[in-house]
Amino acid sequence: MMLGHSLVSVVDDDVSVRESLPDLLRELGYAAAAFSSAEEFLASDSIGQTECLLLDIAMPGISGPDLHSELTLQGRNIPVIYITGGGDQTTRARMLKRGAVECLRKPFSDEALLKALNVALQEAER
Repeated sequence: MMLGHSLVSVVDDDVSVRESLPDLLRELGYAAAAFSSAEEFLASDSIGQTECLLLDIAMPGISGPDLHSELTLQGRNIPVIYITGGGDQTTRARMLKRGAVECLRKPFSDEALLKALNVALQEAER
């Protein structure tokens, strides 16, 4: 991992998201890692270096909110930005209430992602 570049981990069961999002994150100046499931992320070495998590809500196995809860139980305060293909304003409100920095509906703009990342990484520095 490059020094000075925050690691943003993407956890999404959608292959196209796992392929495109890390490329975008690198273009924006972040280090990026992608995982196909919460289980894969939990078993990885990236868990300790991740400074922000882009997390799909609905996944087979452990869901995004369940992973977020598990990380909190482990005492890992990783800022979470949910990304979802479904959901509505009530979903967004629920996720924010659970401690997410943001909840973005796919497809989201680069600007919306960058804004959420800036907020998340400022939180991580506190």
